[in-house]
Amino acid sequence: MSAVNDTKFSSAVFLLTGIPGQEDVHLWISILFCLVYVISIVGNSVILFIVKTDPSLHEPMYIFLSMLAITDLALSIATMPTTLGIFLFNSREIGLDACFAQLFFIHSLSFIESSVLLLMAFDRFVAICNPLRYASILTLPRIGKMGLVFVLRGVSLIFPLPFLLKRFQYCRANVLSHCYCLHQDVIKMACADITVNYIYGFFLIVTVVGLDPLFIFLSYVMILKTVLKVMSNVEFLRALNTCVSHLCAVLLFYAPRIGLGLIHGYWKTSPRLLNLFLGYISLFVPPLMNPIVYSVKSQHLSARIIRISLRGSSDMEDEKHGPPLPYWTGTSKMT
Repeated sequence: MSAVNDTKFSSAVFLLTGIPGQEDVHLWISILFCLVYVISIVGNSVILFIVKTDPSLHEPMYIFLSMLAITDLALSIATMPTTLGIFLFNSREIGLDACFAQLFFIHSLSFIESSVLLLMAFDRFVAICNPLRYASILTLPRIGKMGLVFVLRGVSLIFPLPFLLKRFQYCRANVLSHCYCLHQDVIKMACADITVNYIYGFFLIVTVVGLDPLFIFLSYVMILKTVLKVMSNVEFLRALNTCVSHLCAVLLFYAPRIGLGLIHGYWKTSPRLLNLFLGYISLFVPPLMNPIVYSVKSQHLSARIIRISLRGSSDMEDEKHGPPLPYWTGTSKMT
């Protein structure tokens, strides 16, 4: 179906975009995407399996990591049908309702992942700045409640978007910029007053994309102040080393999304390939890299992954390694 111009339609389709000008090699590119999906799904599933089956990992740090893995799994599944449909079968059409449903899941899961990264920053803040009360503050029931609150926040904030979009008729070219649906992309196709959507979109940016990174930044400011005051050089490096994987996850998550938001909002003449590149990075790279980064940086996870690979079973004995030590320092007490 060709692009529709200057014709009103309330029940039609959008056309998704792969990589313009590279349609003849889409089948080969699909191999890369299939590999990305396989690694993302297997990597996050392995983390969930290890944390679930190893009682010694039933601690706040690994519970938050499990939340991140679940979110990344869901995000991969939400983008998989349209992405592989385009690159494998050149299936570009997507109905309005299906598009609205996909953007709901993509945006709500992105907000939930932002919340999980904030919780992980809070976990590090409490562990380093108030270690004696760590176990009493981050109890399992409290962690469950915090997780539930942030899931409800992500879902409730995005829930109005499909209904706001459903009100409109779409009369402009119906070709979207990515191989999946985004609110900021779809809203450009509407032939109506979209002021409400822009205001609500700005509200979402302020309440989530603005506040979450700000609180993460403030938590690290407090962490730096603490470690500089009370720790030796060795403990300082050891404490900061435990934050490296989280910082990588934060950068991988926020940097491309902020860049993509700025392009959609302000840089109308940006190169199309840059727009596509940031779009692919923002949704495909975090689920791919998060399990890799955390597995490499966590000796407990990497040891159990190697053990599973060598034994081919789920035997998670800790006879030699024992339960994990507090991850903010090499000892059980901060000096």
